[in-house]
Amino acid sequence: MYDQATHTELGRTGIAISRVGAGTWQWGDSLYWGYGRAYTESDVEAAYAAAREMGVNLFDTAEIYGRGKSEKLLGRFTAADSNEGEPVSRGDRKKLPPVISTKFFPWPWRLRRGQLRKALRGSLRRLGASHVDLYQTHFPLRPRSVETWVGEIADAHADGLVRAVGVSNYKAGHLRRAYELLDRRGIPLASNQIGFSLINRKAERNGVLAVCRELNVTVLAYGPIGEGILSGKYQSASPPLARRAQWFLRRRNRAPAFLGLMREIGERHGGASSAQVAINWCVAKGTVPLAGIKNRKQAEDNFAALGWRLDADEVQALDAATGTP
Repeated sequence: MYDQATHTELGRTGIAISRVGAGTWQWGDSLYWGYGRAYTESDVEAAYAAAREMGVNLFDTAEIYGRGKSEKLLGRFTAADSNEGEPVSRGDRKKLPPVISTKFFPWPWRLRRGQLRKALRGSLRRLGASHVDLYQTHFPLRPRSVETWVGEIADAHADGLVRAVGVSNYKAGHLRRAYELLDRRGIPLASNQIGFSLINRKAERNGVLAVCRELNVTVLAYGPIGEGILSGKYQSASPPLARRAQWFLRRRNRAPAFLGLMREIGERHGGASSAQVAINWCVAKGTVPLAGIKNRKQAEDNFAALGWRLDADEVQALDAATGTP
């Protein structure tokens, strides 16, 4: 069993995951793609260790993150940390084994049957694993159909290479098609990974959250802190570097009006950070937010959100401040 205050079930798979997960996209960002020296491999290893110490067991990556570098790092960090079955003791903490999710990218030139299986084996090799806990299609991209790629993951599931099947960036219609295909094969659709935050509430308006609730599909919410905007880290005078600066500049005017409210709410909860408030709002919406981590300090701050919850009035206030759908 697991503590339901800090953990939940991944869809209907029986796999227990922490209510806040760790996103590792950034591990292949500044480390390898020249976005400016922000952190090192030692930094992200310390971030991983801090996440585990705080009870986090869900780690999300993808084959395209850092061109496979993120998977390699995660595989290295989990090598001595993976235990199947009952929770294992680390010091005075009981922690569930790590759950690793990764993603297949349906490039338009990946046309032939078997290319997903080839990509999966590449991910397993980089992760140093015999199977992946959660395997997802990254986007429902053409020319191949939703049914093609979801069907191939289902085949991999049948062969024991995948414990759970998920999707990413799927709209409501795509989601239902994937669910129906898997249901016919007796496989639950475990998750849909989507962008979701206080400044990205599209999933509440377009029906994706409602469909996920209806089908008991876990929503993995990436970008819960709005790429740093909701933490107050970036301001107009100090935007992030390179490509992410353009993302920030397009959205910078959406957050300041309610950053003060977030700080006030954080103060009511023992001086919790704005990042924790943003993460907790996603939890209150029934999602599992994936907080990006790149050093110990950031991990300790973000995952302190597991220790408290927004009350209903605070969620309502944040909804109103950000524009309730």
